[in-house]
Amino acid sequence: GLKIPPSLRNLYKELASDLGIAPPSHGFLEHWAKQGVLMFNSVMTVRESEANSHKGQGWENFSDSVIRALNERSRQVVFVLWGGYAKKKAKLVDSSRHKIISSGHPSPLSIKHFAGSQPFSKINSALAEAGETPIDWQLPEL
Repeated sequence: GLKIPPSLRNLYKELASDLGIAPPSHGFLEHWAKQGVLMFNSVMTVRESEANSHKGQGWENFSDSVIRALNERSRQVVFVLWGGYAKKKAKLVDSSRHKIISSGHPSPLSIKHFAGSQPFSKINSALAEAGETPIDWQLPEL
């Protein structure tokens, strides 16, 4: 019953453009999570309508630790870095073992750098190349 946030709406539009998958009417992403998709921001909280309002309060240390832990995995991880701030995290990833895909952020503020980037098909191609099962991006209706 919650309104789908603008960045997620833009993800859904790109999903439709990239793979022809119709957007669901909800923002429940458990189907992706159960397949190993982890989506998070470098800063996990903000004051309502105040982008980056909690920047510099410790979240960056946490998110860097998550990236470092995933980087230590022996199986290939596909890191998808959306936006300039996320792209700076590439230095934490061993790109000789893991795949990095990057583009603009799906936020309405930078949609022109995200639209047409085809992240979903690129992720599935990287997984297939590594001998892994591609993600089923079709979210079931609730």
